[in-house]
Amino acid sequence: MINILETEIPQEVIQKLPAKFVNRYQVIPVKMDNNTLTIATADPLDLHTLDDIGLLLGCQIEIVLTSPEEIDQALQKYYGARSQTVQDIISTMTEKKVGDIDESKEVTTDLESLAHEAPVIKLVNVIIMEAIKKRASDIHIEPFENEAVVRYRIDGVLYDTAPPPKWLYPAIVSRIKLMAEMNIAERRLPQDGRIQLKVGGKQIDMRVSTLPTLYGESLVIRILEKETVLIGLDELGFEELVLAQFRKLINKSNGIILVTGPTGSGKTTTLYAALNEINSTEKKIITIEDPIEYQLKRINQLQVKPKINFSFAQGLRSMLRQDPDIMMVGEIRDLETAEVAVQSALTGHLVFSTLHTNDAASAITRLHDMGIEDFLISSSVIGILAQRLVRLVCPECREEYLPKPELVKEFHSKTLFKGRGCENCNYSGFKGRTGIFELLIVNDEIRDLILQKTNANKIKECSIKLGMKPMYDDGFQKVQRGLTTLEDVLRVVQEEEG
Repeated sequence: MINILETEIPQEVIQKLPAKFVNRYQVIPVKMDNNTLTIATADPLDLHTLDDIGLLLGCQIEIVLTSPEEIDQALQKYYGARSQTVQDIISTMTEKKVGDIDESKEVTTDLESLAHEAPVIKLVNVIIMEAIKKRASDIHIEPFENEAVVRYRIDGVLYDTAPPPKWLYPAIVSRIKLMAEMNIAERRLPQDGRIQLKVGGKQIDMRVSTLPTLYGESLVIRILEKETVLIGLDELGFEELVLAQFRKLINKSNGIILVTGPTGSGKTTTLYAALNEINSTEKKIITIEDPIEYQLKRINQLQVKPKINFSFAQGLRSMLRQDPDIMMVGEIRDLETAEVAVQSALTGHLVFSTLHTNDAASAITRLHDMGIEDFLISSSVIGILAQRLVRLVCPECREEYLPKPELVKEFHSKTLFKGRGCENCNYSGFKGRTGIFELLIVNDEIRDLILQKTNANKIKECSIKLGMKPMYDDGFQKVQRGLTTLEDVLRVVQEEEG
C-alpha cells in the first residue's frame, strides 16, 4: 500500500500516460526505474489494463495498491480536475441555437441532441465533481435575463463559481434532467428526480429539483453521501454539561424528544447521531423519513410516499404494530402526526422528531397551536433541543482581528479570530461547521407552566433560571474559544430583544 499524495511524482513520469487514459482507467504512474514503470491502482485484479499499459509503453509494469480516494485526488493534482475545467470545456464549444423555449417537438429534439454531446456531458460532470470536491451540500443552477449562474452551497453559504454561457443553459438543464430520469419536454411544471453516482469509491445520492421561472427552469441538486460515516454525539459541538444531559434523555424508556431549528440547521444529523448511540441488539428502532438521508445499520427505515398517501402519521401507526422500542418521525407537520407521536410516548415508547421553531420553548407553543392539549404535552414531552450550525474558522489561516466597534460593545471583547482565506478553505476563511445548542429539560416546574398555559417567553426564562444555557450564549462561548466568528453566530441566531 502506498500513499501517492505524500509521494512527489516527477513530471516526466506523469507524462508517460495521457490524462484521458488515466481518467478512464483510474491509475497513476508513480516512478520509472530502468525499464520498469510503477503504477498505482485501486484495482490490482484489472490485469488486462495493466498489460495494455505495458504493451503501449514497451516496458515492464509493477503495481502498488492505493485507495480510490487517493487516485481521485492524485488525478486532480497531476492532471487537473478530470483534466478540464468549466472554462476549458466552454472554450471548445460553438454557440448553437435551439430556438425559443416552447412546446414544439423540434426544440425538445434539439435540446436532447445537444444534451448528449460530449462537451455538455463533460461540463455537467465537472460542475458536479467540483461541487463534491469543495464539500458542497447543494448546487444551484439558475437562469436570469442575460446570464446563467452556478452556485455551490458550502458550509451553509452560497458561493458563485464559473458560469456557463446563457445559450448553453437549456442543454445543461436537459442533461441533468436526463440523468435524473425526468421529462425534458416538460418545462411548465416543477419536477423532482434522483441521480446516483459512485465517486472515489463513495456512493453519492443526488436529489434534483426543477422550478419554472421567468427566464427558464431553475435547478437545484442536493448532494448526499450515502456511505458517509455517521458523526458521533461527541463531534456535534455540545458543551460537556449539555451533552451529559442530552445523553441522559435519549437513554430514557419513553417520552418525546424534539429537535428544533430551521431547514439546514443539522437536526437530522443530531437525530441520527442519537439513534446510532443508543442502537443495540436489545432495542428495535424504526424511523419514517422524507427523504432517508443516510442508511443506518440494524435500524428499519421507512420512506414517506405522498403519491400513495403513505404519510408520517400512517407510518407511525404502522410502526406501532411492529413492536418497536424507539421510533423516529422525520418531522411533526400536522395534528394527526402529533397525536400519534403523543399516544406512542404515553404507551411506553421513546419518540424522536423535529419541529421548525426558533428556540426550544417555542416548540411547546407550536404543539399547542396544532391542537394538542396542554396536559398531553406536559405528560409526553421530556426534552427539547434547539440548534443552529455555525461555520468553523479555518485552522490553516486562523488569525486574530479587531471586530467592528458596535460588535465589541455587544460582546465586551477586543480580540477575536477569523480565517484569512487560503487554498485549504477555498479562500472563504471557514472550513466545516459545528452546532450551537440550547437544551430545555421538561421537569416538574416546566410541566406546571405548560399546564398553566404559560407563554414561550416565560417558559424560556424559567428554563434559564433552572440552568439552561441559551443558544446565543453557547455560540458566544465558541467565539471566545476561537472556533467561529462573532459575525457568524449573529448571522444564525436571532437574539430576542429586552
